[in-house]
Amino acid sequence: MKTKKNTQNIRLIIFTLVFFCFTQSFCYAQQNFWEPSHIIGEDEENIELKIDSIVSQLTLKEKVDMCHAQSKFSTKGVPRLGIPEIWMSDGPHGVRAEIKWDDWGYAEWTNDSVTAFPALTCLASTFNPELSGEYGFSVGEEARYRKKDILLGPGVNIYRTPLNGRNFEYMGEDPLLASKMVVPYIKGVQKNGVAACVKHFALNNQELWRDQINVEVSDRALHEIYLPAFKAAAIEGKAWSFMGSYNKFRGQYCCHNDILLNQILKGDWKFDGVVVSDWSGAHSTKESALYGLDIEMGTGTDGLGTTTASHYQHYFLATPYYNKLLSNELPEASVNDKVKRILRLMYRTTLQKNRPRGKMNNKEHHGIAKKVATEGIVLLKNENDFFPIQDKSGLKIAVIGENATRSMTLGGGSSQLKAQFEISPLEGLKKKYKNAKIYHSMGYETGPSIYDTVMPASLDADSLKVAAVNLAKKVDVVLFFGGLNKSHLQDSEGTDRKQFGLPFGQDELLGEIQKENKNVGYILMTGNAVEMPWIDSIDGLIETWYLGSMAGEAIADIIIGDTTPSGKLPFSFPAKLEDNAAHSFGEISYPGDSDLNQHYKEDILVGYRWHDTKNIKPLFAFGHGLSYTSFEVSNIKIDKTKFTTQEHIELHFDVTNTGNRKGAEVVQVYVGKPNSNIKRAVKELKGFQKVHLENGEKKNISMTIPVSSLSFYDEQISDWNIEKGKYNIYVGTASDNILKEITITLK
Repeated sequence: MKTKKNTQNIRLIIFTLVFFCFTQSFCYAQQNFWEPSHIIGEDEENIELKIDSIVSQLTLKEKVDMCHAQSKFSTKGVPRLGIPEIWMSDGPHGVRAEIKWDDWGYAEWTNDSVTAFPALTCLASTFNPELSGEYGFSVGEEARYRKKDILLGPGVNIYRTPLNGRNFEYMGEDPLLASKMVVPYIKGVQKNGVAACVKHFALNNQELWRDQINVEVSDRALHEIYLPAFKAAAIEGKAWSFMGSYNKFRGQYCCHNDILLNQILKGDWKFDGVVVSDWSGAHSTKESALYGLDIEMGTGTDGLGTTTASHYQHYFLATPYYNKLLSNELPEASVNDKVKRILRLMYRTTLQKNRPRGKMNNKEHHGIAKKVATEGIVLLKNENDFFPIQDKSGLKIAVIGENATRSMTLGGGSSQLKAQFEISPLEGLKKKYKNAKIYHSMGYETGPSIYDTVMPASLDADSLKVAAVNLAKKVDVVLFFGGLNKSHLQDSEGTDRKQFGLPFGQDELLGEIQKENKNVGYILMTGNAVEMPWIDSIDGLIETWYLGSMAGEAIADIIIGDTTPSGKLPFSFPAKLEDNAAHSFGEISYPGDSDLNQHYKEDILVGYRWHDTKNIKPLFAFGHGLSYTSFEVSNIKIDKTKFTTQEHIELHFDVTNTGNRKGAEVVQVYVGKPNSNIKRAVKELKGFQKVHLENGEKKNISMTIPVSSLSFYDEQISDWNIEKGKYNIYVGTASDNILKEITITLK
């Protein structure tokens, strides 16, 4: 019996193996063209042949179904052929918590907490492209771990007005800085087999009326200011996806805009990836089909408006598109192109062979988050060496302000995060200071926010103020934690700020505190420039941005002096709102006229270009940032002074840390064209280098600037052109701190 039973078991095993081999062979015969492959390094021609083979086997309905959402954050696959779904997540500062299939509520998973990285404004402030790559890779690892195929970020819209609620998600006012920072971020994300989705293409430079405003801008400003970072993302970063923006450009919505998507992105730049609409950014079946959109997401019938049965089939690129294809009103070639792009993205992501598994909430990610935070914090003012504040026995420090304890990973719209933890500034300071005594008083009440998960209790503003002032009387040092937060009408998606000044009576509270204690430092937490009527009355001012999970540790390290600040401002702080270029021309320039048309009247003179050219002194200039140590930039020279347009300008200089602390300086190189035949800014950033030095250390630095980068966009020929003659090269450490000027000649 035992022998017979063993024989039966062996037969069963053999039968199972034979059946398994047969079924696998059959599946392979049916789907061998779907063998996942790593498109990088593989024969791209072979990939394209595979894609063509797949398209030929799809029905028209299956093709159309791949071009629109099936849920809030996913698109359909084709189970018949083993074609997978595509899953997306909001970014760019981390992977958003899971959203329900069919409404905007959170799914309330217990395993979707992530590392919250600093806002991209902080990343830009590091002026450190290598660090940007580490940031992108870490976020990409977390997206991959969460099984996402597309991460909706980074954002590179240009900082045009300090009222834009979404500026904190972007990389500042200068196109070169944004270009240099976005490329390594994209490459870092995509090393994980996750597509970066560069947004919002293009001219989405305000949130007020964002889904209605029609932007009119010159071709020159478009190509010189607003497109370079997107161009770098497409050509140098080789981004696998782009997101269209809500607004119109020259009368046509940007999510299906012939000029932006067909002519420029897919034509001039040879972008071979996927264009995803912003949620509800599509408005027409015909234009979505013909003018560059590939995947339609979040259209109004999906819960943003009235829910209907099978609502995803009512999208512009769903049943209406299918019917127009059947009736030959639209060419099938349009859907074939979309499907090919979607399949190409799949080969790069969900079908990539040897795709990494990803990681989440590990010490490496926490370390990168803290490194970005500390390198991005900007020391704006430090009279009488107010900072750093040493940890002395008996020292009493008052921490005043709700921003010292408020969560800054929540709120802000789609970029809000469910962080595994968030170290508050107060927590960080209490942990860091072992000898000094730390006291906290809330000081002001923020009021309710539509994004707050827990509404604050109603508090009496006068009582809060009195308590804070009384505390200030009893301490040696006051650290005022103020600024904005990520609530409605502050730094938040969907709305612009309504005032340039600080909210919640902060200015008045600060004045009352200073009557009792003159030793006050301001810790500013914003994603935007703000008005500072009190600037002359304080000695110390630090801009910390929104720093994510490691915020408290990074801020405490800077305040106590364990880390020397090295951040530089990625945009100008005007002294008053009308000093900003966009606001100087009235409502036609911002926010737009009664017909919802808006003209960028400042043209190419954005940010420091405006301040320099119009001789309007900023409160704090682009590129400004102080240190606890000192630096000398010397021996600035170039190899020659005459160039042709095909050459490169080679700059050489020494950077010496002349102080007693290790630190980093950012050397910035600007170029201007005196006596130009065309309108120009006084100078434009053309290169920068962050140099890390031990105290007393000296490094010789070389910087290469292509002469071709001195070109301007010539509207007469619709192409780039360059003037001959003399140019000035300005080397400095901020746009208003030029150390040397060198004249060169282009032959």
